[in-house]
Amino acid sequence: MSKILDHINYPKDLRLLKQEQLPALAKELREFIINIVATKEGHLGASLGVVELTIALHYVFNTPDDVLVWDVGHQAYVHKLLTGRKNTFHTNRQLGGISGFPKREESIYDAFGVGHSSTSISAALGMALVSQLKGEKNKQHIAVIGDASIASGMAFEGLNHAGVTSANLLVILNDNAIGIDPSVGALKQYLTNVKKGTQKQDNIFEALNFNYSGPIDGHDLPAIILELERLKKVKGPKFLHVITTKGKGLKQAEEDQVRYHAPGKFNAKTGELHVKANTIEAPKFQDVFGHTMVELARKNKKIIGITPAMPTGSSLKYMMQEFPERALDVGIAEQHAVTLAAGMATQGYIPFCNIYSTFLQRAYDQIIHDVALQKLPVIFCLDRAGLVGEDGATHHGVFDLAYLRCIPNLITYAPRNEIDLRNIMYTAQLGLKLPIAIRYPRGRGKIIDWKQPFTKIEIGKGLCLQKGKDIAILSIGTMASIATEAIQLVSKDIEVAHYNMQFIKPLDTALLHNICKTHQTIITLEDGVIHGGFGSAIVEFLAENNYKNKISILGIPDTFIHQGSTLELQKELQLDAISIANKIKALY
Repeated sequence: MSKILDHINYPKDLRLLKQEQLPALAKELREFIINIVATKEGHLGASLGVVELTIALHYVFNTPDDVLVWDVGHQAYVHKLLTGRKNTFHTNRQLGGISGFPKREESIYDAFGVGHSSTSISAALGMALVSQLKGEKNKQHIAVIGDASIASGMAFEGLNHAGVTSANLLVILNDNAIGIDPSVGALKQYLTNVKKGTQKQDNIFEALNFNYSGPIDGHDLPAIILELERLKKVKGPKFLHVITTKGKGLKQAEEDQVRYHAPGKFNAKTGELHVKANTIEAPKFQDVFGHTMVELARKNKKIIGITPAMPTGSSLKYMMQEFPERALDVGIAEQHAVTLAAGMATQGYIPFCNIYSTFLQRAYDQIIHDVALQKLPVIFCLDRAGLVGEDGATHHGVFDLAYLRCIPNLITYAPRNEIDLRNIMYTAQLGLKLPIAIRYPRGRGKIIDWKQPFTKIEIGKGLCLQKGKDIAILSIGTMASIATEAIQLVSKDIEVAHYNMQFIKPLDTALLHNICKTHQTIITLEDGVIHGGFGSAIVEFLAENNYKNKISILGIPDTFIHQGSTLELQKELQLDAISIANKIKALY
């Protein structure tokens, strides 16, 4: 029996259906997503929750002429299936495949590229204002934003501006009370009261000059379509409050929304996660951070943990369980998280501000103005540094070394393993006079017995991991293990010295003088961008001290890196052991 979805390739096909056919299509779309994500992995719960809403949007509005902007992009899988990517969806998030997020160069229906939260209102408003200038009176502009994302400062900035315009903008709040972790904050409580009908105060969105409607059931297709058809005729800024269930249509995804946000592989028929063989594995770096935080907090009552909406992803959840009053989820608010930490540091407390590397970019001014300028000893823990794999260009943490290195007063350290991460956290909480950024990768380390007694690390000191007279490799962070593999591949013919510099700032200048005097050829190795990064720092040192050594910088080239597994990307970028070994041979 032919499925409805078989005949739907673009929204124009969707609009040929009768309304009574749409619930069956919704069921087919859910099955399609579940079957693909079960084997290929990806973001599951968010897209299952917006099936009906996505169908209604493309059914009512004349996309792509009417502009549809998604926030974050976790919720855009149904959108992709309905806009020409059904037959390539099995390549989602894979090397050479389609992106896991809306991407302008991928489709005319992807009006704006996203990956970080809270950008949709500003982007859609910008488009709507240009339409006004062009005299396009009937063009629609829709921003779909989640309740976790709308609590971000940037979303409020967009709402604040939109409310004093006459722009033809529709903001749809996809309210499911959860981002990756449960939503937090006063706005979350306000929305909860609105849903319960207990909110006694004025409507906050009407107060911002939006024409507010809702809340309506986001899984009731006739109701959504009816309301969207009405809103098409309403001029000016409009706000539609839609209630959805994240993970809708898969029992386990509805009941365990955090785990099924991106569950990995699972059984498509039963919904059960695949159980890994009972083998002992090295821990994830995030868990080393999380458990070490608890261990340190037990002894030091001044330690505070802060994360912007990533308690599970960062593993700060462990400290939240034991010390809930000292572990804070501030919502999707990176700027606030950094300055909050700065305020706490002025009072003699020790804030560990845990933010993914790619998200710390959103708080750059706060790092400079509120922390480094005042020499406040905030401890930044940058999870997901370097290449992160399948989430692609919006999520790779490859810029931190470059954007942090130029900031005065900021110590920057990259542990090469789990034990180093523990020890630098221990060292930092003993008391520093300056802020420090500790950056570590996504995924597992390599040490099973990682919970060793703490040892203090000397700030600004590098390590000699291996002596050799021919060529010197200077590595940073976990790239040290790849360098070690590469050295082993050439060890019969070439004597390679290996130095793990540990600190990008301050550099171990005494060690560098020694290296430059004893090795004519130097290779630097990092999992950050070459321009302005660790290798650039070494080149600057050579220039300042008149050294004429031959130097080769290995790292991320001057381009945005697409999605693929970390190993695939390392090979493509020639940052794997074999490629590095070949580079050593070429330079010898």
